[in-house]
Amino acid sequence: MPTPTGPALASGTTTVRVAPDAVFALVTDLSGLASIAVEAESMEWVSGTRAEPGAVFRGHNRNGLRRWSTRCTVTDTTEGRVFAFDVDYGPRGIVPIAHWRYDLEPTENGTLVTERMWDRRPSWFVGLGGFATGVRDRAAGNTANIEATLDRLRVVLERGGAH
Repeated sequence: MPTPTGPALASGTTTVRVAPDAVFALVTDLSGLASIAVEAESMEWVSGTRAEPGAVFRGHNRNGLRRWSTRCTVTDTTEGRVFAFDVDYGPRGIVPIAHWRYDLEPTENGTLVTERMWDRRPSWFVGLGGFATGVRDRAAGNTANIEATLDRLRVVLERGGAH
């Protein structure tokens, strides 16, 4: 799926004092991404073994006592520049949930990282998803999560990349 054309439901940016390739390596490494993403507990490849269009991974998420898993399909990778994926829920991922995208731009001092999320949920699923995840206002929740995730990403990479 191409990047959605409408405005993102949630987004954030940060500048990291490392090269774009280092940021790309962290966000496309599932254990690395799970270590910095707020709701993520773990991720593993289901189809494919690396971030390339069409590869599928499962994300295991948690918010307090609430836990849920999603099916994620990589939609775009451009080495050192872009990592994007669609998130779906249910058997074989039949309910669209979100589209996530990391854009990396080289700067004089490192990399400008933009993380964005577009809501793909059908209207009938919004209330169910809020109940299941404990996040009723997904725009506010994901805006806060993106801010925290980008802060974690910056700290991890600027301290030497250990995750």
